[in-house]
Amino acid sequence: MFNDVSTSSLRVALSGLHARQNAIADNIANIETPGYRAKKVKFEEALNQAVADGDAPGSVSPAQLTSLEPTRLNGSNVNLDQETLSQVDTSMRYQLAIRALDGKYSTLRSVIKGA
Repeated sequence: MFNDVSTSSLRVALSGLHARQNAIADNIANIETPGYRAKKVKFEEALNQAVADGDAPGSVSPAQLTSLEPTRLNGSNVNLDQETLSQVDTSMRYQLAIRALDGKYSTLRSVIKGA
């Protein structure tokens, strides 16, 4: 139950979304830092591929990349509008994954209790 594909996938997704939230926070905190390059976190494609190939989702880890977006005059390439939208999207995805995992655990609790 704890190592099935969906539970493992949800755990990997939560890990990746957490890493993305941290990257977004770093990006926003460094928006005025000269020469700062925004961080991007990717994991969805690797997770989808692992599940499609029948590999263990737990083998997937988030990849942190540097954004190649154009820079502003100070050399930073952080776009506050883009980071804000990404934060909202990431937070919603995180909440959805938490609810899905909670649902799986609630079902398990019900089965154990016999209710």
